[in-house]
Amino acid sequence: MSQAVKVASAPNLDPITVEVIGAAMASIVEETGEALIRASYSTNIKERRDCSTALFNAKGETLCQAEHIPIHLGSFIGLVPHIMKRFRIEDMRPGDAFIGNDAYEGGGTHLPDIVLAEPIFVDGRIVAWTVNLAHHADFADRGHAHIYQEGLRIPPVRLYRGGELQKDVLDLILLNCQVPRERLSDLRAQMAANRVGVQRFQALCAKYGITTVLAAGEALMDYAERKMRAGIAAMPDGTWRFEDVFDNEEVAETLPLSVEVTVKGDSMSLAFDAPDQLRAGINMTYTALLATAYYIVKSVLDPSIPPNAGLARPLAITAREGSILNCTHPAAVNGRVQTCQRVSDLILGALAQAVPDRVTACSNSACSVASFIGQRPEDGSLWVYLETMGGGNGARAHKDGLDGVHVHTTNTSNLPVEALEIEYPLTVLRYELVADSGGIGQYRGGMGLRRVYRADRDCRVRVDVSRQRSRSWGLFGGGPGAHGGIEPGPGVTFNRDTAVLKAGQWFAVVTPGAGGFGMPEKRELDAVARDLAQGAISAQVARDVYGYPK
Repeated sequence: MSQAVKVASAPNLDPITVEVIGAAMASIVEETGEALIRASYSTNIKERRDCSTALFNAKGETLCQAEHIPIHLGSFIGLVPHIMKRFRIEDMRPGDAFIGNDAYEGGGTHLPDIVLAEPIFVDGRIVAWTVNLAHHADFADRGHAHIYQEGLRIPPVRLYRGGELQKDVLDLILLNCQVPRERLSDLRAQMAANRVGVQRFQALCAKYGITTVLAAGEALMDYAERKMRAGIAAMPDGTWRFEDVFDNEEVAETLPLSVEVTVKGDSMSLAFDAPDQLRAGINMTYTALLATAYYIVKSVLDPSIPPNAGLARPLAITAREGSILNCTHPAAVNGRVQTCQRVSDLILGALAQAVPDRVTACSNSACSVASFIGQRPEDGSLWVYLETMGGGNGARAHKDGLDGVHVHTTNTSNLPVEALEIEYPLTVLRYELVADSGGIGQYRGGMGLRRVYRADRDCRVRVDVSRQRSRSWGLFGGGPGAHGGIEPGPGVTFNRDTAVLKAGQWFAVVTPGAGGFGMPEKRELDAVARDLAQGAISAQVARDVYGYPK
């Protein structure tokens, strides 16, 4: 490892070479991501693209992350350092591959996100790591009081040793999975993707030389740091505070959250305050908080900053240990993305006071989830289906918000109804945008979705929808978005967030709308007429809020 550090100062490293090598690294992580998606078996990866890929240097610092799922960075930045702490670098060999998912002994953020990491050897030494993460939608129908209820905890262990599969490790993992056939195929896809990453990075080193490639990696991190500092320096110095609440079916009351953002020169601190961690799956590990903050600050200040470890250097992020935003063992973390989404908008609320033209109003602040589990009558095997749904995106300073989209740290894809109905005993009866769910304003907030499911065979379902008691706030006179919720069909009873469905029964998930931006009386009447014609708003809202028609 020290050798890699020493060679990271190549002479005559010009900006063009750095840019070319940086583009090549970005190409590598994108290609490995596509390889993973194309080779995978489960709908959650092959269709919804719930996965991510990245490259790390030999010191465990992020070189490049693909443009997939921002929250997955939280698992990446935790796992590689854990591997190097648990295993001697000198004992690693080409073809070794490490697997892990644990939030406390493996640097993960929740257990379904299983990471595979493989060291990349050139000339007999480790020069980098290729890593990928896939969300294995398997740990369904479990409790969330603490992490021991949430699935199999995997500390960093070798899944492959010198290219040879460690079958006993694989067997242990598969025995604890409800759909082992899917897990086996998806793990094979992850391994294949890492092999692509190894080969492409080795080819890059062969073309430009190890010294030049590693030095370019260091230069790219320095460049990301300079760009982040320049973005912060362009803001006014000051301190801005913002408060919001968190609510979902796992907690009986709304939970107060706040952040204090301070800018001084070219550095920024974000200090969070939150209640104590709870016996519910909403808790966030510190790496999840880091990934969320890195994403949102980068997005607001300069989206072109390279996604590497350098962008984090000017940022100081704190939250009280033992709180829901920086939990400790054995807190449950399965639904941590719900809290990550709220933290994202919390930061936007603070930054809106400093750079109002560069932020959106509050998004739907959620990742609405429906998780189904049932048994196939033909062979008795279990089937598990997880779906996350979009909602409204916050209105912008000069544009309406987007309707029915994933926001912030999730970024997974919509699953086509045809793909769902082919693979699972479910039918989607309706899939529509919800009128009047976007906040009013000069620019309208994005609309939430309504998705109606019918069970064609008996099964269980768990639904996670936020903003049922709170609403997504607007900015500068814009109105709040509509609530999210669950609409049970005849004979369907939800016990908090869970229901048993008999064949033929249905229910609906309604995702929250987003906040509007600006005073509604400033909205152009042509835009109101378009909203009315397209069903985005009702005639009553057009008349009572916007005075249309005149």
